[in-house]
Amino acid sequence: MKAIIDLAKKGTVFRTANRQFAVAKPGKAVDYRLHFESARALFSELTPARIELLETLRSIGPCSVYALARAAQRNYSNVHSDTAALERLGLVQRDDNESVFVPFDLVEIRLSLSTAA
Repeated sequence: MKAIIDLAKKGTVFRTANRQFAVAKPGKAVDYRLHFESARALFSELTPARIELLETLRSIGPCSVYALARAAQRNYSNVHSDTAALERLGLVQRDDNESVFVPFDLVEIRLSLSTAA
């Protein structure tokens, strides 16, 4: 399963969700889509530090936020805040042990210049 992050006009999220439900088959994962209204909004949420954190977390696997901060060689407080933001965006999840993990094999950011604000 992959996460696709792109730019879309306001209200597009509902059309996308309806299409995803329409093609979803029981037991089969559907790609996760995350829309932003502008490139500025996208990159204010997905900062270089947060993207690096996703890469680190994906490479080490499920772990505590503390272990992630050590692996990323970053301050715990900042990693905690970034992890919470990535969790709100649906790019990071927690398992039953409260370990954080990236549930995607691939995170793809698409930036169409024709729709960029």
